[in-house]
Amino acid sequence: MGDALVVLVFLAVLFGGVYWYASYSTRSGKELDENNNFIPDSWEKNFSWFFSAKTLIMLVVGIAIGFVLAKVIG
Repeated sequence: MGDALVVLVFLAVLFGGVYWYASYSTRSGKELDENNNFIPDSWEKNFSWFFSAKTLIMLVVGIAIGFVLAKVIG
């Protein structure tokens, strides 16, 4: 269970980093964002499902971390 916790925390940090960099790159002007949704247009064309399910993905990862953490600690 400890390994699963490490993997889930790594995924949360990885996904959070991708979401953060997407908004950072559009705000700083490094990437083009014509519709002002803080997702680079080049990313939005290929990975729109990833950004449209952002809330659901982070919710599932958070619940999984809580569940595994409860199993590891208690």
